[in-house]
Amino acid sequence: MLHGAGGNAMGALGPWMALAEEAGVILLAPESRGATWDVILGRMGPDVAFLDRALEYVFDRFMVDPARIVVEGFSDGASYALTVGLAHGALFRQIVAFSPGFSVPPRRVGSPRIFVTHGVRDPVLPIKACSRVIVPRLEGQGYEVRYVEFPDGHTVPRELAREALEWALQRA
Repeated sequence: MLHGAGGNAMGALGPWMALAEEAGVILLAPESRGATWDVILGRMGPDVAFLDRALEYVFDRFMVDPARIVVEGFSDGASYALTVGLAHGALFRQIVAFSPGFSVPPRRVGSPRIFVTHGVRDPVLPIKACSRVIVPRLEGQGYEVRYVEFPDGHTVPRELAREALEWALQRA
């Protein structure tokens, strides 16, 4: 679960805590090493390394179904989720992106399933320049994308968080 710019791990957990408990899933909400994720600042490195260490910690302590590892994010975290998820599609079989601005994977690996939502009145990352560009590009590259627009702004509606979690837990 990757937070937006200026956010933190606790903020990323928002609507997910109760949903995860109901579904019996483990949540991992690392924090970016800076004010936002490193790729947004023009490079990948410290955040990916920290994410690797955090995942190792979880894998060492819990039984994790490798087919159900999901990377999820909101805003800048969604852009990072798409970037990291597409670059590491053999690990992240599902990607959930709420209001992403872009994706810039250095390479693409695997064929993760992708769930994208975006508010039609998003003043922070306008849908027309973001998801309405990103989604057709991903579909054109052969990715399976579930895309949902909703009437609000820059937010994660609880009902779409639930839908995304249920979607992510389905096996491809």
